Amino acid sequence: MSIIGLHWLDFGIIVVFIVSMLWLGARTARRTTTTEDFHLAGRRLGKVYQFFLNLGTSTNADQAIVVSREIYRQGIGGMWIQYLVLFLTPFYWFTTAFFRRVRLVTIGDFFTERFKSRFLGASFAVFTLFMAFLGSGVGYMVAAKTMMALTPKPVEKYTLEERTSVDLFQEFQALRSRDAAELSDAERLRFDELNERSKRGELRSFVSYTNPLGIYLVSAIIVGAYTIMGGFLAAAVTDVIQGVLITTFSFMLIPIGLVRVGGFKGLHAAVPDYMFHLFGSAATSEYAWYTILAMILANLVSIIAVATGMQTAGSAKNEMTARVGMIGGMFFKRFIMIFWALTGLLAIGLYAGRLHDPDLIWGYMTMDLLFPGAIGLMMAGILSAQMSTLSGSGVSYSALFIHNLYRPFVKPKTERHLITVGRVAVGVTLLGGVGTALFIGNLLDLFKYFISLPAVFGAAIWLGFLWRRVTRAAVIVQVALCFVIYALVPNLFQSLEWARTNPAFLKETRPQVVTISTKAVREDLGAGRAVAVGETILRERTNPPEGIYFERVARTNPEDPDSPRIGIGRFHAELWVLSWFGLDFSGFSKAQLSAVRFGFDAIFPFVLLFLFSAVTKPVPKADLDRFFAKVHTAVQKTPEEEERALRHAVEHYEDVEKRKLFPGSNWEIMKPGWIDVLGFGGSWLLVGVIILLLWLMANWGT
Repeated sequence: MSIIGLHWLDFGIIVVFIVSMLWLGARTARRTTTTEDFHLAGRRLGKVYQFFLNLGTSTNADQAIVVSREIYRQGIGGMWIQYLVLFLTPFYWFTTAFFRRVRLVTIGDFFTERFKSRFLGASFAVFTLFMAFLGSGVGYMVAAKTMMALTPKPVEKYTLEERTSVDLFQEFQALRSRDAAELSDAERLRFDELNERSKRGELRSFVSYTNPLGIYLVSAIIVGAYTIMGGFLAAAVTDVIQGVLITTFSFMLIPIGLVRVGGFKGLHAAVPDYMFHLFGSAATSEYAWYTILAMILANLVSIIAVATGMQTAGSAKNEMTARVGMIGGMFFKRFIMIFWALTGLLAIGLYAGRLHDPDLIWGYMTMDLLFPGAIGLMMAGILSAQMSTLSGSGVSYSALFIHNLYRPFVKPKTERHLITVGRVAVGVTLLGGVGTALFIGNLLDLFKYFISLPAVFGAAIWLGFLWRRVTRAAVIVQVALCFVIYALVPNLFQSLEWARTNPAFLKETRPQVVTISTKAVREDLGAGRAVAVGETILRERTNPPEGIYFERVARTNPEDPDSPRIGIGRFHAELWVLSWFGLDFSGFSKAQLSAVRFGFDAIFPFVLLFLFSAVTKPVPKADLDRFFAKVHTAVQKTPEEEERALRHAVEHYEDVEKRKLFPGSNWEIMKPGWIDVLGFGGSWLLVGVIILLLWLMANWGT
């Protein structure tokens, strides 16, 4: 017996999971009586809750699926779209301390207090609520795309249009699997036509019964229900269960997948060896080492602007609890990401070239490899990863709305009234994500937004904590200019017919034919390119032209090589700005284009802040002393001790000044203590351990 396309056992597991989450939400609602309870869980969470809270709020199923889909496309180097955060983890040791010591509720409060500007606080809130729609949209898309792969329509029920789409996809994959030198002129023309159709999303590997909109709405209602009831405490409590399920779903596919492919030796026999290189090259991957470095820098600027950072740190009962919970949860996530990478490699070995949309790979593997009961557990795990992120971030967005948009401009009401308004804000952000999911159909497109956009405010937060000379006026100018370049122009131009058809914006890189030395796999034996698996062969690969300013450039009529072209996807305003200075990108690879763009995103905000801060009026010294006195004073055990320590720091700021690395300067960098050295140094040691484990996984069986 099946229910909405699922085995009754799978459906029952999902129902039990959902009911459990709603019950926990109702239980925690009894302990939520003030806005501090709702937004910060009363600042009383211990290390265990902090561990699972950080694991849950930072882990979404979309991350697992993006990792596996990029590895499926490009080999293990594709995992850096997400795994670059590994190199950022040690910096959380300091950002968590900043957020806990500043003793505020939201990052919007930081802008209000640090720069004495309610305008900047409100601007951050508006910007982050816009980002909330993107974040929620990702979660919905994951659930829907996985369900789509779990509910395929039988071939005999395809419409003529659906059958044609699937047949064309199979023809395209057959042509793409062959070496460029093997194709005749007619086959090359046919390949170009099908490639254009693929860019436009006209080719599909299968058709599903599932309507994504229904999945989006059901997910929003479930997450909204328990989060609205229990607030941040509900997010923390449910994250304990969800953390276990997240871990479970991360490795469920691996044992059966390894058996199916013939173990690690069989995996290396089925997947080309260059796809096991951790750091790809421009010839074989969009993630060369310099691309990864640029993305790391852009993400380092961005991480401090993530709204949940202030909430998770602020909910801890003390500073050390916040730090240990953050580092522990984050490194455990980095560990389970190794399982995501292995799943992506297994996907290549088992299903290379079979899917039109790599976002579907996780659901496709679930349907093919797992059995009733296990499929339901997988779905519960994916829902857990989605819900844990949406619930924690939803409360953070609610706090931003209340503290930085509602309270400053509306006469204060009772605590109960403010909690009610906050609950409405949670619901609005979740529904806004539904609209985003309907508008953007590709998970990778959304992730590329996430890497760049938080840098709009991230640079000002970093300098706001570290350099007292950064000014309110400089931040306003920097935020405005970066918002135009990073968000406004990319979104505006991709929706304007003038921009999408402007020949100046439709420039592409030159096609590049590269020769790859690789070890033969089973497919090469069948094609006559080798006589034994593991034999070294040379393969010719053509990297087709890539859009420079638009993500993709395609012909309006794929069948007519002379038809007008049109830009599709994000418009890269960063590259457009650099072209004003005479830079020519036509000879660049995809990896090089990405490196330039992300490097610009990381550096440009700081250039603006330093330039404009040098010629504008700083915040009054007395206000800065009060702010930095808090930042440099550790959290105390009791409210009375807190009050005494903060008063002493403000009245005797000269004592704080002596602890600075550069006393008397504008740099607010403190001399590191043994806790700082152990925490930061130990974190880098763990980074090395994770990379070693990743390398061992990629080379096992060679």
